[in-house]
Amino acid sequence: MAATTTNRDQINIRVTAELKARLDAYAELAGQSKATIAAQALSDYLDWRIPQIEDLKIGLAAADRADFAAEDEVQAVFAKFGA
Repeated sequence: MAATTTNRDQINIRVTAELKARLDAYAELAGQSKATIAAQALSDYLDWRIPQIEDLKIGLAAADRADFAAEDEVQAVFAKFGA
């Protein structure tokens, strides 16, 4: 039976010597490959960053449409959080 392979692409990045040393040390401590750690770190970062940028673009589009909260909505938020 043939080994199952996953479809993976390769990328190359340049990092500082200090960052590479930290990655090397962490890979040793974690007992994982540097590639596995880098791929997971990139995935975690993008899971956080992509929605953040998407929300920002939605907010900017609303601002461009002059779609702002009404004064009573703002006051309700201030009241809710004690501001």
